Amino acid sequence: MTIIKHFLYLICFGTFLLSAQKTTLNLEKSTLKWTGEQITSKIHYGSLQFKSGDVLFENGLITKGTFIVDMTTLSVEDLQGSSKGKLEGHLKSDDFFSVEKFNESSIVISSSSKIPNGLSVSGILTIKGTSHPIDFKMLLKDSSWVSYLTFDRSKYNVRYGSGSFFENLGDKLILDSIKLETSLKFN
Repeated sequence: MTIIKHFLYLICFGTFLLSAQKTTLNLEKSTLKWTGEQITSKIHYGSLQFKSGDVLFENGLITKGTFIVDMTTLSVEDLQGSSKGKLEGHLKSDDFFSVEKFNESSIVISSSSKIPNGLSVSGILTIKGTSHPIDFKMLLKDSSWVSYLTFDRSKYNVRYGSGSFFENLGDKLILDSIKLETSLKFN
């Protein structure tokens, strides 16, 4: 009888191991790009680096995962020289992302569902210590998971130049929608 119990336990546990796979983000090969825009259609863009990331795949779905972004790596890529440094400093200041106080942001994935060419993902985005639910798509392209995600910065207390907090900004208004594009490669 004990042998049969062990055999059944091995079959059940072995099936779980075959259907669940935890994988770690390849930090060197993964990218995170951001884009912000003023009302005048003036666009700034740049990058951030991941500090860590891992997901649990079960039966082709992500059942949970966590991505940590190192906010100290915030880089502006559309400017050069002193203009680049000035904007990077401003974005890292308390006017925007308060990087000295909040040097990490995160996305914690709680579930996903299958869609053509990828997954529809749900989770919690945390920026400046404030968390809100977020949904986005992850598409499998070649050997990378690509996602396009837009978040409303005003929900995360990123107020500078926001029409959600200030009036009469005219052409100084900065749109609340920040676009993120990722290319995720896993080890």
